[in-house]
Amino acid sequence: MDKTLLLDAGSGGRASQRLIAECFMRHFANPVLEVMDDAALLDIQGPAAMSTDTYTVTPLFFPGGSIGTLAVHGTVNDVAMLGAAPRYLTCAFVLEEGLSLDLLDRVAADMANAARTAGVAIVTGDTKVVPKGACDKLFVNTAGIGPLLREPSPSGHSARPGDAVIVSGAVGDHGLTVMAARDGLSFVSDVRSDSAPLNGLVRDLFDAVPEVHVLRDPTRGGLATTLNEIAQQSGVSIVLNERDIPVHEQVAGGCAFLGIDPLYLANEGKCICILPREHADRALEAMHASPFGREARLIGEVRADHPGRVSLVTAIGGERFLGMLEGALLPRIC
Repeated sequence: MDKTLLLDAGSGGRASQRLIAECFMRHFANPVLEVMDDAALLDIQGPAAMSTDTYTVTPLFFPGGSIGTLAVHGTVNDVAMLGAAPRYLTCAFVLEEGLSLDLLDRVAADMANAARTAGVAIVTGDTKVVPKGACDKLFVNTAGIGPLLREPSPSGHSARPGDAVIVSGAVGDHGLTVMAARDGLSFVSDVRSDSAPLNGLVRDLFDAVPEVHVLRDPTRGGLATTLNEIAQQSGVSIVLNERDIPVHEQVAGGCAFLGIDPLYLANEGKCICILPREHADRALEAMHASPFGREARLIGEVRADHPGRVSLVTAIGGERFLGMLEGALLPRIC
């Protein structure tokens, strides 16, 4: 391959075919993709969940992940949060003229490895090349689809008073990692993104408990903003216990120095699970058995009073309200 990308790689001609063959097909090859038609023929029976997302993170590579891993994990997790088993992904690239082809190859390799780990196939895609300056190196869009594990599907509208609120692990790792990598924060050390596929954890959870009301991954806006969305959708209040919310020591220290709240930092490998209290212990047991749920904790409960409100019982016994994130704490986080 040439060392940098030229505009004709997006022309649909010979250069496009070389790029597809030497980069994308080399990493993503599977029987469905190899047909090379304009669309993929899929075998899905029954109700299915589908999601799409576009990834513009900067920097492209950071401790614990890259735009490639995010493009797979983010969409896999969005499909899984509806109680579905993601099986297929689409992939579209917007590439800047002059992009290093070695860099693009690294991104594609990360995507392929992440897809294999998650057990999904990239089955169709698209590539556009835009003039230098029209985008920042590369953007990626993925869409995912998979059949429901069972019905009814979890929904942000389904939280009920008396439900337990569980988070699958420590919060804030991804947001602080990207912030430190972007701004060269040398005092933030030993912090890595939590980017991970959660479809296996969700499958194990569904095997362990008969009823899950809400699943949601707290990405942009973090734990606090996501819980506000759920409280508003379901017309309930949510009360959290600060002592029970897992935050890694390095993240807590970095946030304290920067004056930011880890509850509003993005996560890319954690989920919120809201379910009847009587199933909470079995849910935690199932999560703890997963490599991506070993730090899962019961962090609060759903109540009927003050619909739409999220509050936090502090470590010293006070109470403060947790509103939605105001402004852009960190743009281009995923």
